[in-house]
Order: sequence, then structure tokens, then C-alpha cells
Amino acid sequence: MRRHTTAIALLATALSVAAIAAQQPLFRSGTELVDLFVTVTEDNGRLVPGLLQEDFAIFDEGEEQEIVLFESDVRPITVVVMLDTSSSMTLNLDLLMAGAEQFLIRMLPEDKGKVGAFNAKIQILPETGFTGDRDELIEALDRLQFGNPTRLYDAVAASIQELKDVEGRKVVLVFTDGENTMGDTGWRDVVEEARVNDVMIYSIGMEAEYHNGLRFTKTRPDGRLEDFAEETGGGYFELKDTDELGSTFTRVAQELHSQYVLGFTPTRRDGEVHDLEVRVNNPGMRARARRSYVAPTQ
Repeated sequence: MRRHTTAIALLATALSVAAIAAQQPLFRSGTELVDLFVTVTEDNGRLVPGLLQEDFAIFDEGEEQEIVLFESDVRPITVVVMLDTSSSMTLNLDLLMAGAEQFLIRMLPEDKGKVGAFNAKIQILPETGFTGDRDELIEALDRLQFGNPTRLYDAVAASIQELKDVEGRKVVLVFTDGENTMGDTGWRDVVEEARVNDVMIYSIGMEAEYHNGLRFTKTRPDGRLEDFAEETGGGYFELKDTDELGSTFTRVAQELHSQYVLGFTPTRRDGEVHDLEVRVNNPGMRARARRSYVAPTQ
């Protein structure tokens, strides 16, 4: 088993709801253009390339919007890969780290990232900032520590804070085999932070079995993982077996490098949270994007 031997860097957790609400929405390049990163799949889950602008429609509070930006080229990502290293994962840490490596080695040259671990504490590396050096990120996996219990929501919120001042496409990829058992952050706070900071959350949950000192017990992934993904336009994957870890991390990398970018200019400038919907006008296909944004005020 890998040894995780570096000191843990304690990070601040989520902002209060009031502080989040006070923040202004982030629009691309200082304009009022709202970017939407859209994944399109067939009913069988296969990714769909080659679509055109006319294949999509955007709805803001139920009103169709003019699409003023369409891109199918790959945009670089800045990502925090956050891994559950609580005691329930002890028997599977090697497989988890190998799965995370599958994601990291598929980062493109323009992509940047950090890796992190959460249990009773939260650790994010490298401390010097985001890096595009995949070897450095893979080496950092060896320095992640494990413990108890599971500060899932705090860890996702801390990851979002790492991305707060980053420009471009921002992603949190979180893995856990259990429920949130400790922390100061509510799941709605996580969704609100992601919305305000335009961060997409990908969640991987896995059932696991471990010995708690008395008997073998099973864990179930936190039910809010799917909410995080659906609200922010990411994806949720629930695994039954550790053998699926590598292929699932690979799938996330493929999705992130296969997304469409759509943009529209908000017409209602009320500073409120607006519901969003992206539709693809092809039978048997599904578009997935974030479900809301905060409109500008002026």
C-alpha cells in the first residue's frame, strides 16, 4: 500500500450563505456573456460529437435565448481532484490512486490541476498553485494522507474556493465511498458556491466494505453527490466495484474534453438566481449543463 507521509495543509472551508449571496456572478472576460459547458450523450451514454449550433436551444426561466457563442473545440480546464481517504477506503487506496492517475495522465498540455484528500482534515497539493505538470500531480498522490471521518461537503467547498479566482473552465472531481459525517458546510451551500463561482462538479460514488474494528460493514455514497453534479452540469457515476475505478476516471476525462460551449447574453438584469435549461433538438440525445446562474444587476 502506498504510504502517505507529508504534513496536512489545513484549508478554510465554505463561505457562509450570506457571504456567497453577496458575491457577484462571474461572466466570461468581464462581459455579460454566460458560458454553458454542455455534455451531449445518447440514451446508451455514448458521447455525441459533431453537433452544430442549430442543434441546441437555451432557456432562461423558460424563455428561449439567442445563442451568441458556439464552440466545439476543447477548452482547457483547471481541476481539483478531491479523494476520500477515510478509513473505509483503506483496503482500496491503491486502486483509488491508480484510478486518479488515469484521469491525470489524460490531462491536456493546457490543463492545470491540484489533487486533494479529505477525512477529518482536508489536504490540497501542490500548495504552490495549480500546475500542468502531470508527473508532479501524480507524485502528489503519494503524499496524500488518510484518517477519519468524512468531511465531504467541506472538502468540495474548499476545492471550489481553490478555483474561485481562476479564469476559464473550472472543475471539481470528487470521489467518496461514504456519506458526509462531519463538517460545517451544508450541501446547499456547496451548490450555491459552485453556482456563484461557475464551477462544474463531477462526482464518483462507490459502495465499499471495510472492517470497523468489530465487524465488516458496508458504506453507501452520499446521496447529494448526484445533486452536486446535476445542479452544476457535471456528471455522477455510482460504482459497485473497485474494478470500475480506472474506467470511470477515464470517462470523466473524456467528457471534459468532449463538451460544447454555448453562450447567451442575459436579458433580465435582476440579480436573481435564474433557472437554465439546455435542450438538444435530436431524438435520443440528452444535453447536460448547469441548471442555474445569477443574473447581472446592471
